[in-house]
Amino acid sequence: MSLSRRQFVQVFGAAAAVLGTGALAGCNSDPAASGSGDASSKVEAIKSRGKLNCGVKADVLGYGYLNTETGEYEGLEIDLCYQIAAAVFGVSYEEAKEQGLCEFTTVTPKTRGPLIDNDSLDIVCATYTITDERLEDWDFSDPYRVDHVGVMIMKSSGMEKLADLDGKLIGVSQGSTTKDAVTAAVAEEGVELTDGNFNEYPDYPSINSALESGNIDAFAMDRSTLNTYMNDQKELLEPEVEFGEQEYGIATKKGSDLSEVVNDKVNELLDNGWLEEEATTWNLL
Repeated sequence: MSLSRRQFVQVFGAAAAVLGTGALAGCNSDPAASGSGDASSKVEAIKSRGKLNCGVKADVLGYGYLNTETGEYEGLEIDLCYQIAAAVFGVSYEEAKEQGLCEFTTVTPKTRGPLIDNDSLDIVCATYTITDERLEDWDFSDPYRVDHVGVMIMKSSGMEKLADLDGKLIGVSQGSTTKDAVTAAVAEEGVELTDGNFNEYPDYPSINSALESGNIDAFAMDRSTLNTYMNDQKELLEPEVEFGEQEYGIATKKGSDLSEVVNDKVNELLDNGWLEEEATTWNLL
């Protein structure tokens, strides 16, 4: 799903404005207070280190994907990390890539938050959905992409509607918001799901394997993630029904002076159309 900046503002502007206010609440709003003499400055710590430590996905095509042939991470979120590094180090995007100013670490829904808290990571840019609960613990940029939850099934399953998930076993990722989104969506169809209808897995390949082996009936996750595992034997259940809106933001440590730098850069890239171009480049839904 590719949105122009104008469409983004029209459709999600109000929500983004609210989130932006909440996301950066408590951040240092005075850049001068985070000068080189401030030992608490995250920005200065990164400059001294010489690398921006980035938490990314390794298994989501088009967003964060570790190419086994090249051994390199690739995707919109990888490029976005280099844009953030460029802003921190005061160089161009091209120079940030050439100089390798990003250090990438693969994260999962369970590890991404703790790795920010213990300062192992400076940012997490990994299809990380902004929620009120998460805003209590971390700062988030305004959303740079919007996705929706989908349910992937085997074509041979015989299921045609979300209501057909009644009594079925659904695979989801540990620590994700997917379970609540699916439960709410099928409730609108008069179907009640309980915790017993869900199996949680540590990573996406495990869920996909469980689906293909018949250990679960459906794989629920953001559509951007499901696209990585789609093939001729699989399909989305009722793809025309959009639910579980997911607004992706870049997470930083709560109150960090880095948060403002990140948010400003994201909005610049929304305004100048760079993020829209990236979505096209990476063939994002």
